[in-house]
Amino acid sequence: MTNENNLLNEMLQENDNLTEKQKQILIAATEIFAEKGFAATSTNEIAKKAGVAEGTIFRHYKTKKDLLLSIVTPMMVKMIGPIIIKDLNKVLDKEFEHFEDFVRAMIKNRQDFLEKNLKVIRIFLQEIPFHNELREQFIEHVGKKVLSRLVQIIEHYQSKGQIIQLPPPTVIRLAASTIMGYFATKYVIGVKWNDEEEINQMIHFLKKGLAPEE
Repeated sequence: MTNENNLLNEMLQENDNLTEKQKQILIAATEIFAEKGFAATSTNEIAKKAGVAEGTIFRHYKTKKDLLLSIVTPMMVKMIGPIIIKDLNKVLDKEFEHFEDFVRAMIKNRQDFLEKNLKVIRIFLQEIPFHNELREQFIEHVGKKVLSRLVQIIEHYQSKGQIIQLPPPTVIRLAASTIMGYFATKYVIGVKWNDEEEINQMIHFLKKGLAPEE
């Protein structure tokens, strides 16, 4: 299994209740969901890639959506949530002199995580807008835990006069939507660019857009 399937590999190793056929189905589904998206993937395609009969999928998973959630749910609860929190703390626990330095460190931190777990994370980026269950899981296991830390950081840079005096959740939303747009364009749509130049422009945009009013 490739390096970008680290989370899936770990989940399969930890779950002793899965049969070999179930593991093959989950690996195949992850590969195709990441490549084509949930809606464009058929269970027949998954079965062929997994080397099983299509009926075998439905013996283990009632619907294609159950199959999607069987990949995402245990990873979010047991792995992605805790790993994201632990990994984010490497940045959140450090103090940066300037807001743009913090943003740059956050982007680099998230980019490294994405590239190590690209297939699984691509499914999240593609499917979260269309499945309430995935969105609720993300909010519960990641969003709520990270938000309070980010609010404190935004308030810190506001007190230093580096960020406009907007409500911190608004600042977080504006910055996060810009950064998530960068990741979605790069890793989901597949647009290629000069990463360093694009990140510099994004940071410049955020710094100017969130600068205090004169």
